[in-house]
Amino acid sequence: MNFTLNILGTASALPTVNRYPSAQVLDVRGRLFLIDCGEGVQIQMRRSRLSLLKLDTIFITHLHGDHIFGIFGLLSTMSMLGRKSPLHIYAPEAFGVVLDHFMDSFGDGFKFEPVHHVVAVDKPEKVFETKNVEVLAFPLKHRIETYGYLFREKMPVLNVRKESVARYGLTLAEIARLKRGEDVVRAPGPLCEPSAENGFVQYSGTDEPLLLGREEHTYIPYGPRSFAYCSDTAPFPELASWVKGVDLLYHETSFPKGMEDIAKATFHSTTEQAARCALEAGVKKLVLGHYSSRFGDVAFYLDEVREIFPEALLGREGLKIEIPLVKFNDV
Repeated sequence: MNFTLNILGTASALPTVNRYPSAQVLDVRGRLFLIDCGEGVQIQMRRSRLSLLKLDTIFITHLHGDHIFGIFGLLSTMSMLGRKSPLHIYAPEAFGVVLDHFMDSFGDGFKFEPVHHVVAVDKPEKVFETKNVEVLAFPLKHRIETYGYLFREKMPVLNVRKESVARYGLTLAEIARLKRGEDVVRAPGPLCEPSAENGFVQYSGTDEPLLLGREEHTYIPYGPRSFAYCSDTAPFPELASWVKGVDLLYHETSFPKGMEDIAKATFHSTTEQAARCALEAGVKKLVLGHYSSRFGDVAFYLDEVREIFPEALLGREGLKIEIPLVKFNDV
């Protein structure tokens, strides 16, 4: 049950020889979600051995070119590869004009429909879900309408403790109720308990009903994983609470410390500001990106971040970050 982030691009507005514009693919149990679609995204997907036809859904943060110029080539290539299933794209309302223009100019012969879902929220709000994952959008602070996205696995179905099944002789119906998170209440009468001689014997219970509570007799089999994507944004107080506790946070780090004035003027963040957000949010790991083209080598970005938040990674093209599944035992 993989939960893997694939980084395709880490450049800011101006791409460099070694850095592509913003794009990431989150692989959740084999379903591919593209987040932002900078120029060259289809090339980067192929380099990372990510199938274009298996791309499930696209999430666009905002309509600056370094985040959407790749959509035109991507859609065209999907058409040439014979895609037939609809492609759902979550993006701000203004994206509709861009998509309509593209389809009017280049959409002849398409056998699939790109479907635009308007994102317009002023606080974290669920915009998409599957059986196993849900996606929340939340506003960011940039020069134009911009959104971040939080991907998190849904809470798994509870497991019933084996000892409880054996001790109380739980029926299939009772097990099903407990797995749904409901308590089981038995009427007064004979109960079951384990016996070394013959497995189960009946014994007389009290005259009171027996409550088998879900807290005592069930456990969560594994912890749901989560990833938050915060693209172009200036710092603002609410952000840390909106991404609180995620397993992995991507937060743009356009500028190093000492360039706070430029960051403020362009509504971006510095290394220190991203690190403080991660620290305040209590995230497990931080990955950096959206580096200014002023700097060819950005290794020093990581040093600056780790002074505040040690659990940080330097995002780079081709990097894969697997969020491991943490299983809980029946104890």
